[in-house]
Amino acid sequence: MAEVRTAPPYEASSRYESVTIIIVMTGVLMSAVDTTAVVLALPAMMRDLGSSVLSIIWVIMAYLLVITIFGTQVGKLGDIFGRARMYNLGFGVFAAGSLLCGVSATGPEIIWFRVVQGVGGALISSNSGAIIADTFPANRRGRAFGITGFGWSAGAVLGILVGGAFVTFLSWRYIFFINVPIGVVATVVGYVVLRDKTPKVKSAIDFLGMLLFGLGLFSLLTALTEITGSGVTPVSEAEAAAAVPLLVGFVLWERHCSSPLLDISVLRKRVLAASMSAAFFQSLASFAVLFLVIMYLQGPRGLTPWDASLYLIPGYILGGSMAPFAGRLSDRLGAREVASVGLVLQALGILAYTTLALGTPLFIVVLASVLNGAGTSAFFPANNSAVMASAPRRSYGMTSGLLRTFSNVGMVSSFAVALLIAALSIPRQLSFEIFLGVTQISGSLSQAYVDGMRSALLASISLLAVALALSLLRGKEARTEVARNGAGD
Repeated sequence: MAEVRTAPPYEASSRYESVTIIIVMTGVLMSAVDTTAVVLALPAMMRDLGSSVLSIIWVIMAYLLVITIFGTQVGKLGDIFGRARMYNLGFGVFAAGSLLCGVSATGPEIIWFRVVQGVGGALISSNSGAIIADTFPANRRGRAFGITGFGWSAGAVLGILVGGAFVTFLSWRYIFFINVPIGVVATVVGYVVLRDKTPKVKSAIDFLGMLLFGLGLFSLLTALTEITGSGVTPVSEAEAAAAVPLLVGFVLWERHCSSPLLDISVLRKRVLAASMSAAFFQSLASFAVLFLVIMYLQGPRGLTPWDASLYLIPGYILGGSMAPFAGRLSDRLGAREVASVGLVLQALGILAYTTLALGTPLFIVVLASVLNGAGTSAFFPANNSAVMASAPRRSYGMTSGLLRTFSNVGMVSSFAVALLIAALSIPRQLSFEIFLGVTQISGSLSQAYVDGMRSALLASISLLAVALALSLLRGKEARTEVARNGAGD
């Protein structure tokens, strides 16, 4: 009788880890491609769909708002119904939303379909960290998060190259169509391969908490975007005022709810609270930089959106190359040291951007983007792994979603702040047109924008200093896990 040979447990586990990281990286890459490609395609969308400058901006803002508002909610659903199941559902919804965006006939249609796409993006991003935490032991998660960081940088570069090619030679609609076959294949493979390795949490769904948090965050973020587009108006004041009681009511309700949407007690852990706050300030500081620099290149320097994006590619390439190594280093040294060095590098990159003037050689942009990319590649894998190493295992989904919410609130706010600061130097409508690449400026307006950009960049450095202080004060996370499949409760 022939001997039956089975793979050693470690070998089987190692294969599962490899397949899992490929599936997770596919979701990250899809999201990154979509993010950079859509920015390049906005002028073409505006022309084809007959939209105004102010309305087409909502193609970006609608997506950002949805993934921000639903981040924590869908993370908690992953804990209840299964993180792999919710992640795979995200692929399907994202692919469906992409198809709908590609066939949109009007501006309002594509904005609503971006909302659908955003729900899929929230399911993917909020559960990806939980799946990594389920699959990899705490002392090897930094490397795993570093590999997904490579996926983000690679996707950002592909978004610029593929998006530019589609817009130039085919149609902006193919930016969305390309997500459909990838999303379908990833959904099928995910359902076949991924499995939930942690028992599902038996918990009621906190519908009131979802409602209070969702409405409060929606009111706050729409107030910000309203101020960005139209300045302070009675409508934006009312939205901001409505957000306060809703969010306060949410916190009070969560403290007494038997099955809270957000277990606020997890934020009593210093590492968790400091790491999430550092993620917020890092996003608040750095996301604005991208838009300010693109506006500088397209406005005062007269570059096309395609050419402007090419100057930022070296930073994405270096960041993607360094991310796995930075993640592995954080596994050995801990998140505090590696993430803090990353923030310092980012600050140096932004400081280099402050030297930009009307006649500055453009290699300075490349140098600054490289420093910024190196800093980002060090910060994110280390910070993300610190959060998941300190999270209770039963709440991986909720914690991963909460981390995404902190980052996304900072990102949306940063976008609004960037355009607000630009509007202090040049007319608001003109700042939107420059960002979209449909107009250029010269003379005194160019100098006014450069001066305003420099002030905004110095403010970003100050915000990174806050993130650095939080990173240094976070303490040491636990990475001495013995079991292969995670730790802690």
